[in-house]
Amino acid sequence: MMSHPLYPKLRHLKLSGMLQTLDLRVAQTVDQQLAPLEFLALLLDDELERRRQQAQVLRLAQSGCDCNKTLAHFDFLAAPGINRALIQDLASCLFIQRHENLLMCGPTGVGKSHIANAIAIEAIKHNFKVIAKTTHRLLNELQTSRANGTYHRLINRILACDLLVLDDFGLQSVLPQASQDLYEIISERYEQGSIIITSNRTFEEWGDIFANDLLSSAALDRLTHHAHTLIIRGDSFRQRNRRKEQIIQDILPDSN
Repeated sequence: MMSHPLYPKLRHLKLSGMLQTLDLRVAQTVDQQLAPLEFLALLLDDELERRRQQAQVLRLAQSGCDCNKTLAHFDFLAAPGINRALIQDLASCLFIQRHENLLMCGPTGVGKSHIANAIAIEAIKHNFKVIAKTTHRLLNELQTSRANGTYHRLINRILACDLLVLDDFGLQSVLPQASQDLYEIISERYEQGSIIITSNRTFEEWGDIFANDLLSSAALDRLTHHAHTLIIRGDSFRQRNRRKEQIIQDILPDSN
C-alpha cells in the first residue's frame, strides 16, 4: 500500500485510508461503467465510514465500557422480570437526546451493570460521548485529581459527556468531600446530560448515601425529575450458574 503512487498525496491530505478500497472501487467503476463523480462519491463514503469506525473505537476505549457486555450478550430469558421492550426502547438512546436519566435498583447479580453497560455501548454507536465507572472509582479519581492538578480537566470531562454511568451507587460509604462532588455532578448535569445509575439499595435508601440531608434532597430531586426507573427482582445470575454447575457435577459420574 505504501508503494502505491497515490500514497504520498493521499497521506498528505490525511486520506491514506482510501487506498484500502481504491482497487475495489476502480474495478467496480469499470464493471458498472460508473461516472467519475460516482466513483469519487464511493471513495468518499468509504473514507467517512472508516473515520466513523475509528472514532467509535476511540470513544469505546475512552468510555470505560466493557465491550463484551452488550444487549446481544444479555440473557433476557434468564431474567423474566426485566421489561425487554423498555430496555430496547432505552437502547434507541432517545432518552439521552432528551437529557433524561435511567435509575436501576435490585439485588446483586440480576443484570443491572450489564444492562447499563449495554445501553452505554449503544450510546457510543449513536456517536454520544460516554463515561462509565463505578461510583466509588469516579469519586476516588476526582479526589486524586485534586492532588495532581488535573481536577478541572477531569470534572469538565465528566460534566460534558452525553451519558454518565455510575455503577454500584451507594455500595461503599461516601466521605463529605466525595458527597459534595457527587452532588455537583448531579446538579451540573441536570437537564444537560443523562445519567444511568445502578444500585443494590432500594430507591428509598438512596438519600442515606449523601453525608448531608440538604445535598441528598437536592440531588435526588434532580436525579428523579426526568428519569426512567427500573426495579429488577430475582436471583443472582452467578448464584444460579453455581447451582447449575453443582447439579451437573452431582449428575455426572465420578471420572475416577
